[in-house]
Amino acid sequence: MLITPGLLTLEQLQRIHASVTLLELDPTYRDGIRASAALVQAAADGDAPVYGVNTGFGKLANQRISKAQLATLQLNLIRSHSVGVGEPLAAPIVRLMLATKAASLARGHSGVREVVVDTLLAVHNAGLVPHVPSQGSVGASGDLAPLAHMTLALLGEGEMWVDGQRMAAADALARAGIAPLTLGPKEGLALINGTQTSAALALHGLFIFEPVLEAALLVGALSVEAARGSDGPFDPRIHALRGQPGQIDVARYYRALLAGSAIRESHATGDDRVQDPYSLRCQPQVVGACLDQLRHASRILLIEANAVTDNPLVFAKDGVMVSGGNFHAEPVALAADGMALAIAEVGAIAERRIAMLIDSSVSRLPPFLTADAGLHSGFMIMHVTAASLASENKSLAHPASVDSLPTSANQEDHVSMATFAARRLQAMVSNTAHILAIEWLAAAQGIDFLRPLTSSAPLELLHAALRADIPRMDHDRYFGPDIAHATEMVRSGAISSIFRTLPGLPALWTAI
Repeated sequence: MLITPGLLTLEQLQRIHASVTLLELDPTYRDGIRASAALVQAAADGDAPVYGVNTGFGKLANQRISKAQLATLQLNLIRSHSVGVGEPLAAPIVRLMLATKAASLARGHSGVREVVVDTLLAVHNAGLVPHVPSQGSVGASGDLAPLAHMTLALLGEGEMWVDGQRMAAADALARAGIAPLTLGPKEGLALINGTQTSAALALHGLFIFEPVLEAALLVGALSVEAARGSDGPFDPRIHALRGQPGQIDVARYYRALLAGSAIRESHATGDDRVQDPYSLRCQPQVVGACLDQLRHASRILLIEANAVTDNPLVFAKDGVMVSGGNFHAEPVALAADGMALAIAEVGAIAERRIAMLIDSSVSRLPPFLTADAGLHSGFMIMHVTAASLASENKSLAHPASVDSLPTSANQEDHVSMATFAARRLQAMVSNTAHILAIEWLAAAQGIDFLRPLTSSAPLELLHAALRADIPRMDHDRYFGPDIAHATEMVRSGAISSIFRTLPGLPALWTAI
């Protein structure tokens, strides 16, 4: 894949996230890299103080460093900042970090040499995964600790993961035939200043939620069928009057999913219910609003993945270096907070649909979806599990961006907390996937009670996909494996093809 700095697409980022894809830098950018590196070298050779080149860092910016110590300055920066803790970041996240850092530096405004960009790409292409602890960044002055761990591995001093095995970075580099990087002026600072960790974490959250959201649309439609709900709330005229694009698209998805249902036709007349519960009829309004938030986040994250976010920035054509604050990850923090709300709401409305399905007074299905309630508890406690996960998501959805704490002796007095804002999305996606798996089990059970009536073609495929491995619940049994298997199908995208092959519908993220 040819990397064109500043022009990475969301589809390219998804490919990098999904697997090791050989990356090659667009050669037309090499002149710009060389020009900015020459300007930094000139500053290092001169006598004027230049932040990050011949001065200390952060609160120590007023400390001058001698020319003889400039290489040690950069090495010490990486060593001292490699202080992250916690579980290591997953390989897909680290691949995005390597690729987006390379693309950012290659735009020619960071003052690094070509070898820095080439080493980042070589490590990625060799399938090496630097060991990067997941905790320790506040998302300002860059994702300093995680990017320092990534850089330490490039220097041959840290650790890497190779085929699932953790080893010394020096050994991993040697086995791959990659020379350890030696840092020049400003290069350590350029490598750890930036938002590549928080942005990669947020992109990871976006990408892993995509099949879960597709499952939410499918399963939500199946619940409409199981409860013999109306398709009137999906009438395009309703949504056109409001004009919210996500709402319009979600209603369109539901019309396609429900078209041709015999279940729907069976109660088109003679049904005395006037309106369905909100969890059924307001799905376009709720999930559509979530879709709009996620699409907005995808725009912000795509911009960030293409951005130059270190400091100071080099403008070789003008012959100057300018200090600023592009390393502040507030855009990522706010985008991740919006994503968290959307993910929580998708799970919350799904939990309400489960509650509706097990309540015979609303769904008109057997109590707790079991034919012999009392002797059998049916879906009673599966709903409790879903409720606990929805509640957990509520706590996790608290905005991280408002929890700034000053660091670096108040030099860095407002920070974004973007890294945690993005990291917590993984747990929220997992919780929501579990909730949807339980809803899928419940909705399929509801459909079984309506047989021999059939649903629409895509929803029959959805029902059959579940029943291929999980039988109808005729009596209480050990349900844990059923939930686990259904959750894996939701998360893996095993049922996404049912949604994606619906003709003439906009895709989720490419509809932006």
